[in-house]
Order: sequence, then C-alpha cells, then structure tokens
Amino acid sequence: MSAPTLEKTSEPDDLAAALDTFLAERSRLIGLAGRVTGALGAEDVVQEAWLRWQRVDRRKINNAAAFLTTTTTNLAINVIQSAQHRREVPTEARMADLFDPSADPTEQAEQTAAVGELLELLTARLPRAELAAYLLRKGFDYPYADIARLLRTSPANARQLVSRAQNRLAADRGGVVTDDHHRSLTAAFLTAARTGDVRGLERLLSTGLRSSQTWSERLEPGPACSAATGNVRSSTT
Repeated sequence: MSAPTLEKTSEPDDLAAALDTFLAERSRLIGLAGRVTGALGAEDVVQEAWLRWQRVDRRKINNAAAFLTTTTTNLAINVIQSAQHRREVPTEARMADLFDPSADPTEQAEQTAAVGELLELLTARLPRAELAAYLLRKGFDYPYADIARLLRTSPANARQLVSRAQNRLAADRGGVVTDDHHRSLTAAFLTAARTGDVRGLERLLSTGLRSSQTWSERLEPGPACSAATGNVRSSTT
C-alpha cells in the first residue's frame, strides 16, 4: 500500500495526529482485512479505511482503534460480497483462518466479531445443505468426498451445493437470522477454528438436513426460545 495521503479537510496538526494514530494501527488492520478477504486486496481495504478515518469527525470518536477495526471489518466484508457477485470468491484463505488463537484478547474479540458478521450473512441467505457444504469447504477446506459422506450425498452433489451457495450469495438480498441460531453456529465455528476439533460443528450442520430450509427454519423450538418468538436480526446487503 502506498503511503497514506493527507486530504485538506482538517487542520494540518489534526491530520498529522490522525495519521500517527492510523499508522500505529495499520499493521494490525492489514492482518484483520487479510483474514477476511484472503487474496482480494487487504491493503486496498485498509487504504479505504484511512480515507474514512480522515473524513470522519474524529472529535466524536472515543476509541480510534475500535472505529478503525469496525470500519476495516465492514469494508472487508463488502469486498467478499462484491467478489461473490463477480464469482471471484477467494480461494487462498480459509474462513477458519479469520480466527488466530495466538492473538491477544482484544484482537481475538475483533476476530470473533468478524466471524460473526460473515456467519450472519451466510445463515440469512443459504438453505441448510448449501450452508453446511459451503462452510465445510470454504471454512475448513474439506474435500468434496468428506462433505458428501457427512451430508449423505455424492461428491458431485456436494460440489453442486457449494456452487449453488456461491450463486445464491451473489443474488439474494438476505433474510432474518434468529439470535439463538446465530450464536450456536458462531460458537461451534469458533470452537472448530480454535481447537481443530470440528465434530461439534459437523453435528450442528448435519442434523436433520432438508436442503430447502434456511438456518432460521432448521431447528425445532427449544424450551427457552422458538423461531416464532426469539429475537431476530435482519441481514441485507
């Protein structure tokens, strides 16, 4: 990435301070963007975050690092969505690599938030079988034969599920995701990413599959919450 360019929208001293703040966070932001976007231009994402940091009213920002983290994460997710629209889904990075178990607690919290955002997008748009195939393939680089065995289908059909998921992500505007279902999937995904033990995620993804169901429709109501009464969140592009 080229050196950040100062825009003449604030006092020089204020912009110099903004640049110092940004440069102190830059390496971390590039790492965060890279974990989300893979090979799709992490440095471009961070450059855009810098431009937004210049233009925002920084007097209203209490935590610069948090602002830059949130901005970078959202921009990176936009890159993923745009890439899916152009059929340029990244292949060099796994979704599981979004989470780095060796990171400090603050960075792990940021990574958890990024994973949650991506999973919310996927769960709002994908039928269950496609979600399972897509997460196992893109998240943990499962061979199609292993996905087929888990989902009780053929390798060719497993490949088709992943392909259809990518097409649906490009076309759909999103639906609603219940908080309980979103939390369950995020927790299982993060456990698999942290420990390498994917058995819990496999069980969650493979229980009672019907390919026409979305994640919000897929669990029987529990004693504490049901899809009809639980909190829901919307997910749109």
